[in-house]
Amino acid sequence: MRNLITDVPGVLVGNAEDRRAATGVTVALFEQSTVASIATLGGAPGSRAVTLLEPEMTRGLIDAVVLSGGSLFGLDAAGGATSVLVSQKRGAMFGGMTLPVAVQAILFDLMNGGEKDWIKEPMTHKPPYWDLGRDAALAASAEFALGTVGAGVGATTVNLKGGLGSASARTGQGFTVGALVAVNAVGSATIGDGPQFRAGAYEQGSEFGGLGWPAKVPAEALAIRFKGQPAPATATTIALVATDAKLSKAECKRLAIMANDGLARALRPVHAPNDGDTVFAAATGHAGAGGEPPVLTELGAAAADCLARAVARGVYEATALPYAKSLPDWRSKFDRH
Repeated sequence: MRNLITDVPGVLVGNAEDRRAATGVTVALFEQSTVASIATLGGAPGSRAVTLLEPEMTRGLIDAVVLSGGSLFGLDAAGGATSVLVSQKRGAMFGGMTLPVAVQAILFDLMNGGEKDWIKEPMTHKPPYWDLGRDAALAASAEFALGTVGAGVGATTVNLKGGLGSASARTGQGFTVGALVAVNAVGSATIGDGPQFRAGAYEQGSEFGGLGWPAKVPAEALAIRFKGQPAPATATTIALVATDAKLSKAECKRLAIMANDGLARALRPVHAPNDGDTVFAAATGHAGAGGEPPVLTELGAAAADCLARAVARGVYEATALPYAKSLPDWRSKFDRH
């Protein structure tokens, strides 16, 4: 086990960044077209082709999930990823053509200090996301970095640098579950001003510092702190959970709903009006049927735990952006070793 979503057979992940612009793209590719669904609980989402993931819609399979910075500009990334899928002959055949499906969610990282030339001079510069989507898809593999990479490059929380996180686990039924998340949260992943993560109860080993929870949460740590006070909010946490169980689209929908609880365990507040928190759920089917209620219940609980851990890992592994007003990263602020 790598403690990455790629521990789920059939899932590969690639990252690509534009460091000057302080933004990036992460692409999860499926080695075979895969059943998936989605649950969006944030109040201001941005996405591409996700309505087809609802259980009543006709299309049942997808080929990639794209997580991107750039807000609405970032939606170009799915086009670049799709070009790679076509070149690799992934997807369904329709009328003699290969038609892959790359679904996408975006986060808002436009005010993090990077040079967004396509906003300043829109007629002479184009957004980098189509190219980044292509490059991330081409880089997809079982091994990938965490922290300030891919869709996590420009991500922040209210008090610390955010980033790309991942985690995995095996259930008692023998299924593998994994999570991948770009943490650009409207709230905080840590308890108050201290180093301990809200997801500390779910930590495996010392994957994000091994500090656990405080014996008692101080009253000041319960104060609600979030982006948008007074500056405009730049938020949204976007994620994918995956399993090797065989599930229907409706069962993937339930998995996505349950996995969203992982965000609530790791971030405070979450699912706010001005963020677009979104969780995809995919089932590669490599390990047999997993849709019976007791099995699906365990899968959903494990997915939520993995997502909580992945959020903390994304913040723990991040490094601060090189700008005067950038937020500090967890390690530079708290790691004394």
